[in-house]
Amino acid sequence: MQKGQISVQTENIFPIIKQFLYSDQEIFLRELISNAVDATTKLNTLASKGIFKGEIGDTTIEILLDKDAKTLTIRDKGIGMDEDEVEKYLNQVAFSGAKDFLEKYKDESGIIGHFGLGFYSAFMVADKVEFITKSYKKNRKGVTWVCEGNPEYSLGKNDKKERGTDVVLHISEDAVEYLEDNRISELLNKYCKFLPVEIQFGTKKEFIPKSEEEDAEMEEFEVPNIINNPEPIWKKKPADLTDEDYKAFYNELYPFSQPPLFWIHLNIDYPFNLTGILYFPKLNNSLEVQKNKIQLYSNQVFITDDVKEIVPEFLTLLHGVIDSPDIPLNVSRSYLQADRNVKRIGSHITKKVADKMNEMFKNEREDFQEKWNDVGPLVKYGMITNEKFYDKATKFALLKNTEKEFFTIEEYKAKIKDNQTDKHNKLISIYTSSPAEHDSFIQAAKGEGYDVLVTDTMIDNHFMQTLEQKQGDITFVRVDSDTVDNLVQKDEKKESVLSEDEQKTVEEVFKGQVTEVGANVTLKALSPESFPVMITKSEFIRRMKEMQNLQGMGDAFPDNYNVVVNSNHPLIADKLLKMENEEEKGKLAKHLYNLALLNQNMLKGTELTSFIKKSLDFMTK
Repeated sequence: MQKGQISVQTENIFPIIKQFLYSDQEIFLRELISNAVDATTKLNTLASKGIFKGEIGDTTIEILLDKDAKTLTIRDKGIGMDEDEVEKYLNQVAFSGAKDFLEKYKDESGIIGHFGLGFYSAFMVADKVEFITKSYKKNRKGVTWVCEGNPEYSLGKNDKKERGTDVVLHISEDAVEYLEDNRISELLNKYCKFLPVEIQFGTKKEFIPKSEEEDAEMEEFEVPNIINNPEPIWKKKPADLTDEDYKAFYNELYPFSQPPLFWIHLNIDYPFNLTGILYFPKLNNSLEVQKNKIQLYSNQVFITDDVKEIVPEFLTLLHGVIDSPDIPLNVSRSYLQADRNVKRIGSHITKKVADKMNEMFKNEREDFQEKWNDVGPLVKYGMITNEKFYDKATKFALLKNTEKEFFTIEEYKAKIKDNQTDKHNKLISIYTSSPAEHDSFIQAAKGEGYDVLVTDTMIDNHFMQTLEQKQGDITFVRVDSDTVDNLVQKDEKKESVLSEDEQKTVEEVFKGQVTEVGANVTLKALSPESFPVMITKSEFIRRMKEMQNLQGMGDAFPDNYNVVVNSNHPLIADKLLKMENEEEKGKLAKHLYNLALLNQNMLKGTELTSFIKKSLDFMTK
């Protein structure tokens, strides 16, 4: 039996591996199984080159638990190692066998490993590791390497008959969770679900009919429990897949989820290699969805579901898979490293998403509009946060009005140009954030021939501000804003049916009843069909108040509002002015003012109670 010391720069390499190299202890299983996959892939490569001429046979990787012996074994039937290779690859920590092999066969293999440290992750959970291996090469004896978590090891011959490697972990007392079937199943499902070689963990029962008869008796069999899908659809050509294939794969990734709206199949080979599928989930008019639903793989090895370094933030709302061997990882493959290539990948994915949506909009506009309630928040979020996406998305981003009609930004600007341009040649886009709450204002706006947009998602305020800044020629005002009644050009202004003295009289009557701080009475010559009194607010101040509330800054702005009296309404021009009793005039003005407050949900407390009682009294009389 040969004895020796592992060639490392410091005798403290094992404590460093155990404590600092890996962000998650559980990654050890991914690393060891990845090594087993590499060994199997190498064998297939050598066979395809004619270097290995033997029978490949079953190459399933087996995961074996022995709770009594407190061992976890990863067994492969790959190329194995001879004594010289064990000396070279196991005893020199930073020397990677995968790297060496790639140099030789770089154009024909799918080798996962990049670093020689993967094997040593075993010592995070094991106080002893046995490496029992036999090379595919003829006339080579099996080799057993044993190490107990320090630089000393033993190396000797064994009588192993089959080609391949068993890595036997003697689980330490502080890692006994890895002797539980459920824990290992959980890790296999997380890290190894799509590895390119079949992986077996135990067996499962399967029931097969004893004959071909319809009511044939079922026979029970014990069959290998294969935990992975070695050929996920993102590795296939889109032309070979159906919609049902994509939907089935989505269900495989996210069981019991609602079906996706649509998807994008990424298949890029220049200037970097990247494959994957991104699904658009139902957002239901909200960004309140779980992120971290895009899984990052490197050659089908799960790396992370935190992809914000690769994918722009707004696209983290998507679901799916990205697989690329070109994404730079840290030495433990636990997280991304800062790299210019990463930014290029993010830009390319953004372009692919924008192109797909633009294609859908142009070719299937009606279907795209039906999906807009779900897709819209993501598009708006992207336009707010990503310059390049904004430039592309202006072609397919939609605005919806109260008539449930859809318009692109340019289409809508053309629609409102003639009737909703102010004296500064600015397009005034009127919107409602709550059609039910603002119904009276919407009807009044329609009565003036204006169009009203519906902006009822949580992101719409930011989206409108972005459009104002980027477009330059449009501004958005809520339908109950004090700006709306100033829309009509000066030469089209309606004339008041009241004389100046009559207007002054009406104004004085209302000022006597409107005593709240911040309330300003003003007369406007509006349509007789419009409300007699309306409450409007400053768009600027309202936006500032909303922004402060979102930021938790309190309420620094006073609650100012305008009491707009319609001098052309019959209740003002005919009834109020013709009343001889000043007290009765005041009561009518107060009642109309309270109705306006009630319409804005501003009548509360004792004022609301008093208003209801007076209304009941009036009905009784």
